[in-house]
Amino acid sequence: MPLVRVSLRRGKSKEHIAAIRNGIYRAMTESFAAPQNDRFIVVHQHDAEEFDYDPNYLGIARSDDLVIIQIACNNTRTVEQKQAFYKQVAELLSKDPGLRPQDVFINLLETAKENWSFGNGEAQYA
Repeated sequence: MPLVRVSLRRGKSKEHIAAIRNGIYRAMTESFAAPQNDRFIVVHQHDAEEFDYDPNYLGIARSDDLVIIQIACNNTRTVEQKQAFYKQVAELLSKDPGLRPQDVFINLLETAKENWSFGNGEAQYA
């Protein structure tokens, strides 16, 4: 059910990108109640002129290693689950690939279950 879009500056290694994808997926299954094998993650890399951000918004010092993670998901999680998820993603990505927690930006787009089709022209969760 979660559809994950990751945006970052172009130039990172395939190992760096894989570590981001793996960390997000691990946190989704461990603290976000995503089902096993529900893994749909796309990565978008941008040239510097295509990746604009404020380096100090809300007093958080960001660098050019900023990773923006946007997740479309069902609107079924509690605030506590979301907070645990944000924390776990930042912790996992700080370990591998070595991102600073300040460079992990997460946005959830919540939707009703009937707004998903995983294939075959069917609404599997409706």
